[in-house]
Amino acid sequence: MRVWLEVTWPAIRAKAKAEGGEVLFADQVGIRSDQVSGRTWGERGRTPIVRRTGNRISVNAMSAISTKGRMHFMVFTESFDANVMCRFLDRLAGHFDRKIHLVVDRHSAHRSRTVRDWLAVHADQVELHFLPSYSPELNPDELVNADLKRSLPASSKARTQAQLASEARRFFHRRQRQPHIVRGYFHGPHVRYTLEENPLSF
Repeated sequence: MRVWLEVTWPAIRAKAKAEGGEVLFADQVGIRSDQVSGRTWGERGRTPIVRRTGNRISVNAMSAISTKGRMHFMVFTESFDANVMCRFLDRLAGHFDRKIHLVVDRHSAHRSRTVRDWLAVHADQVELHFLPSYSPELNPDELVNADLKRSLPASSKARTQAQLASEARRFFHRRQRQPHIVRGYFHGPHVRYTLEENPLSF
């Protein structure tokens, strides 16, 4: 973690600036219909009840955010694997006219041969950078995942996988229109990232 903070991240930032590129942090998340619905007050002896479908449904999402307040996402129903990662990279690269420096964790899909082959073909569009192992506090996109899981239970009426996917997309679309919130993910309770001369604070 010390090497990442003091050496790796400043080098990524400098390389992106020299290339006229943009740095984004990405992560994937799973959303389930039977996740905890949150807490509230209730009358003594009468436990509040939040009605949910008895169906166990789930969807997955991948998102990427930048310190400039940009957010890109993809909601999908299959399991996350190398092919899904390549599809996300394809979509992400299509939104930029400059090189993307994408910071991700060390998930096996991110390091797979399939993804490495994709990157070799698109070396002028996307470059991956890996966070240290077991260090979610270094990835501000983790706060997007927490925000999503916190926001959905309050309003979720999903009874099918398609409805749950639609609710997840609405969340991401809403955050895309709120760049101040996206920038706020980079100023969470742990490491704070900026693109200024002083790149990190705690």
